[in-house]
Amino acid sequence: MKTKTISESKVVMANVMLPQHANPAGNVHGGEIIKMMDNAAGAVAQRHARTNVVTARIDEVKFILPIRIGDVVTCYGQLTYVGRTSMEILITVTVEDLSKDESPKTALTAFFTLVSLDENGTPQPVASLEITTEEERKAFEEGRLRYLAHKSKEK
Repeated sequence: MKTKTISESKVVMANVMLPQHANPAGNVHGGEIIKMMDNAAGAVAQRHARTNVVTARIDEVKFILPIRIGDVVTCYGQLTYVGRTSMEILITVTVEDLSKDESPKTALTAFFTLVSLDENGTPQPVASLEITTEEERKAFEEGRLRYLAHKSKEK
């Protein structure tokens, strides 16, 4: 199986937040944002594996800024770690108020772990990750340590 680079599977997805995404005070529900993040993570994982994938875990969800009706929310997704059948994806969410002349700000981050499945729903191997920069190497090692920590908890 060939290796693939992180850039081969990156995604950027954006949405304008509408009233159906929010509570009566105009704050967007966290679950709406998590759903967007999960969709972005799924796209990254499918691009890498080219198979059906399922979300196995969400780690380190960090809400930094509120998101309101009318804001543009953008999800940036990229692989950080690839195991034998699983893939860890960092999703960074930015928020932009289009009524202001300001740059988008980071609103939320999380790590999603997805697993590649064959046609019978059994986990199947995925291509390994080709690391091309020191930053990617550091993220990969951090992801590997998270993976090992979760594996040790399962025993």
